[in-house]
Amino acid sequence: MNPSSHSDSLGRLEDLPADYIADMTALSIAPLWPQLRGLLPRGKPSRATQPFVWHYKDVRPQLMKAGELTPIEKAERRVLVLCNPGHGIEKLVATPNIYVGMQLILPGEVAPNHRHTPSAVRFVVEGDGGFTTVQGEKCPMHKGDLILTPAGLWHEHGHEGQGPVVWLDALDLPMVYGMEASYAIEGPSQNAGPDLDASQTKYQRAGLVPFSSLSQSVRAPYPQIRYPWVDVRKALLALDKGTPQNDAVQLAYVNPETGAPCLPTLGFSAQLLRDGLDFSPRRRSASSVMHVIEGRGESEIDGVTLKWSEGDTVAIPTHAEIKHRANHGNAYLFHVDDAPTQRALGFYQEF
Repeated sequence: MNPSSHSDSLGRLEDLPADYIADMTALSIAPLWPQLRGLLPRGKPSRATQPFVWHYKDVRPQLMKAGELTPIEKAERRVLVLCNPGHGIEKLVATPNIYVGMQLILPGEVAPNHRHTPSAVRFVVEGDGGFTTVQGEKCPMHKGDLILTPAGLWHEHGHEGQGPVVWLDALDLPMVYGMEASYAIEGPSQNAGPDLDASQTKYQRAGLVPFSSLSQSVRAPYPQIRYPWVDVRKALLALDKGTPQNDAVQLAYVNPETGAPCLPTLGFSAQLLRDGLDFSPRRRSASSVMHVIEGRGESEIDGVTLKWSEGDTVAIPTHAEIKHRANHGNAYLFHVDDAPTQRALGFYQEF
């Protein structure tokens, strides 16, 4: 039969005899065809995710109030989750595959040591004096720094400075939870080693790795835990000078030993958005979350215009038509996407 002759109108559940439905229900089986178009829509996926912006000026007071109401001992991780309205508060997701939260730690507090099956990153939004220790490597936390806490690695947070420290958490938690594989293990506080983090000692320049790594038959999965914003910003400014006007000024965070994405499930990048110039990235099958490090502007996502400024976070659905524009100066953006997961599963696309 010619595929084009297949009916667009499939049989409905109510077309079946009630006793037949009851017999199937008793056996925990169900007919596919009444639900086939919902599971496999033609041409483009159906999407619950809404283009949405969380304004930091609105979220921050609620986060500070959480610091007053809930001591760290009662929270373990004091986080406000950014919940996409298309999925509802109860789902705790920014996009179907990406969990995002804003975490607060106050001077003298410690978020205790644990490890878990979801992979996570911490992207610092404000404050100084915070640190994250990962597998004995103590990483300072400065605005714009990216810190990895991959699946299975011990990590804890602390604050040795003054004033609040806030960071954005991004995890593959929705996928891991959906697989019924999400759990954490608590452990005693780590004894940080005497060396500085690898971002300051081993991987300060692109294209340079420790000589000893050349003779290693197996590459370390996570050789660099912290990616300092001061270095990333400088690299973006250098890239801007040689990039054509209509091309993206964007850098991917990767494993410096392999060039692969720094986590297997989520991708991360930083972008310089030029003042006053519209930029339309290629439409992609991946969903993403965009965080504004510096600057202000607006994004048109599937016809919805969202204005943003420093500290704001934007949810972008799969297959979205996007146009970004920075206003009153350049903007610097941090992107999280689920492209590595889609690539591993074999269906990632750009259009």
